[in-house]
Amino acid sequence: MLEGAKSMGARAATIASAGDVIGIGNVLNSSIHLVVRNPSLAKQLFGYAILGFALTKAIASFTPMMAFLISFVFQEEDRWERVEREQNKL
Repeated sequence: MLEGAKSMGARAATIASAGDVIGIGNVLNSSIHLVVRNPSLAKQLFGYAILGFALTKAIASFTPMMAFLISFVFQEEDRWERVEREQNKL
C-alpha cells in the first residue's frame, strides 16, 4: 500500500511540470501583448520576460527532484524502520 502511495506521489510531482509549460506560455503571451501596446519598451520588457522564464524554469526544476525524493529517499526510511523493529524484537 505504501509503495502505491509513493508511486502516485511521484507521478503527481511529475505531472506538476505541466504548470511549467503554462507559466512560460503566460510569460510569452504577456510580453507579446505589452510589446504590441508599447513598442518603445521592447528592450526593457525583453529583460523582464527572460527573468520570468528563468524563475518559471527554476520552480519547475523542483518537480523531478520531488519525484526522486518520494521514490527513493522514503524507501531508505522504511528500511531503517524495519531495522529498528527487528532490533526491538531482540
